[in-house]
Amino acid sequence: MLTTPTLDKLHALNLMGMARAFSDQMERADYQTLTFEERLGMLVDREAQDRENRRLHRYLKAARLRSQASVEDLDFRRPRGLDRAAVLSLAESQWVSAHRSILIVGPTGVGKTFVACALAQAAIRQGHTGLYLRAPRMLQDLGLARGDGRLPRLMTAWAKVSVLVVDDLALRPLTAEQAADLLEVIEDRYQLRSTIVTSQLPISDWHGALGEPTIADAILDRLVHNAHRIELRGDSLRRPPEPDGGALAGGGDGPDATQKPSERGRPEKRRAEKPVEAR
Repeated sequence: MLTTPTLDKLHALNLMGMARAFSDQMERADYQTLTFEERLGMLVDREAQDRENRRLHRYLKAARLRSQASVEDLDFRRPRGLDRAAVLSLAESQWVSAHRSILIVGPTGVGKTFVACALAQAAIRQGHTGLYLRAPRMLQDLGLARGDGRLPRLMTAWAKVSVLVVDDLALRPLTAEQAADLLEVIEDRYQLRSTIVTSQLPISDWHGALGEPTIADAILDRLVHNAHRIELRGDSLRRPPEPDGGALAGGGDGPDATQKPSERGRPEKRRAEKPVEAR
């Protein structure tokens, strides 16, 4: 049997996974004992898996997540308010299909960004699209887009994303224009898409930081109600250990000796985003 024409046709049809599986079958004698139906099924399975891998790679690249976090990497051993059962339930991403949001709050360094990115990645693995944005830069981009005429196109693009991660909301009080822009982003997604918001401020303090009271009411009405809440606590996980391996500066607990290296903070380029938050 001439296999080269068959392989050429598979490549022409962009069936790359099937082509690789077909080559494997022709090169290995143990496949010859299988029936035609079994071998065909293996070819189809390989193509389906290949396409799923390409989709996942494409969606993750487009999402630009701050951290390559996954739910499997989360450290539930530290007492910081991270409930294993609740997080694993959220990892199934039914909240995305229901168009609900997730609000993650806590002091700096307790892992808000890492948890947000892990849940966004879980949703992407389930077939949803995602996008990570830092709130200060997002609001700056909206202001620039208004000036050069890109605002409608930018808003439309963000509105189509299944899971939008808005990190570090309300690091400083919003201006009236910024609050109005944020309202438009939230309004476009209300009951249509899902949003993950992280903030150092307790949710009870958001109203005062979201600008004009009427706009703040509108934002919170659409964002807070019917949202899942994760409230983290504790000392910053970025804090380095003492040279002797004892307690951390300031009286906090030392790092868990069993903590994996991937679970610690990673340095970043921008000063405001130095380390990725550990889980």
